[in-house]
Amino acid sequence: MTIPLRWSLMIHGGAGQLARDVIDNAYDAAARAALSRALDAGTAILAAGGAALDAVAAAVAVLEDDPSFNAGRGAVFTYDGAIELDAAIMDGRDRRAGAVAAVSATRHPVALARAVMEHSPHVFLAGRGADIFSAEQGLEQADADWFATPERRAQLDAMKARASGAGWFDVDMKYGTVGAVACDAQGHVAAATSTGGVTGKRWGRIGDSPVIGAGTYADDRSCAVSATGSGEFFIRESVGHEIGARIRLLGEEAGEATATVLAGVRDLGGTGGVIVATPDGQVLWHFNTSGMFRGRADSSGARRVAIYGDEA
Repeated sequence: MTIPLRWSLMIHGGAGQLARDVIDNAYDAAARAALSRALDAGTAILAAGGAALDAVAAAVAVLEDDPSFNAGRGAVFTYDGAIELDAAIMDGRDRRAGAVAAVSATRHPVALARAVMEHSPHVFLAGRGADIFSAEQGLEQADADWFATPERRAQLDAMKARASGAGWFDVDMKYGTVGAVACDAQGHVAAATSTGGVTGKRWGRIGDSPVIGAGTYADDRSCAVSATGSGEFFIRESVGHEIGARIRLLGEEAGEATATVLAGVRDLGGTGGVIVATPDGQVLWHFNTSGMFRGRADSSGARRVAIYGDEA
C-alpha cells in the first residue's frame, strides 16, 4: 500500500492597512491570482516528494515576478528613486542560510540568497558585491526598468508631496514583503522572504526580511517563519528566532508562541504579521493589522487564499 505524502505550504504577500475600501476589485483579483500561482509552484514540488527548501524558493520567485507585491518587479522606490532588494532563505535541516540586501540586478533575489547559502562561505552579502556575485553565479539579471512600475513611482511622489524630512516613510506598510514557509513529506521545514523594503527608505536602510532570526528563520527542532511588517520592530524582537525558541525551549504550541511574540512587537510599537510551519505539518498565520495577503495548501487537499482580516 502506498502511503500518501504529508506536506504543507503557507505564503504571504505583505501585511498592513488592507481593507476593502482601500483595495479595489482589480487589485484584489490580481493579488489573489498571484498568490494562487505561487501556491501552485510550491505544491507541485511538495506533492512530488520534493524538499521544503525548493518549494519556498519556487513560491517566492513567482511573487517576485508579480507587480502586485513589493518584491522584485513592483518593488517600492527609495528616497533617491532607486530600487534596492533584500531576500533570505533558510533550511531547517541544518540551519544553513543565505541572505542579500540592497541588490539591484538579480531578477529573483531569493535565488541570489540561495546561491549565497550554497555557493559561498558566507551567509549575508550586500550591495555591489552581492550584484557581482550574482553575475558570477550566472543568475538571471534584470535592469531597472524590469523592477520599476508607474504605481510605485506614484507612491513615492505622493509621499514626498505630503511630507518632508523624517516624515518620508511608509508607516502604513500597505504594500509588503513576500514570503513562504513549508514542511515537506520528510518533516523538514524551510523559509524564504523577499522585499523591496519601504517607500522612501533612506541611507541604505535594511529591514528584517534578510535578517536571519528576525524576518526569516527555519529550524527542524521548532518551526519555519517568514515575517512582514514594520521591520525595525521585528528586528528588535528577533521575531523568527524568538518564536522558534519558545516552541523548542518552553514547549509552547506554535500558535501560542507566535501570538506572544507578535504581542511583543506590538508593545514596541510595530505592526505586521508572520506565517509559520512546524515539522509536524502544522501551518498558521498571525497578524495584528487589518489584513495580510496570504495563502495555504496542504496534502489533505485544503487550499485557501485570503487578504482581509475577516476572512477565515
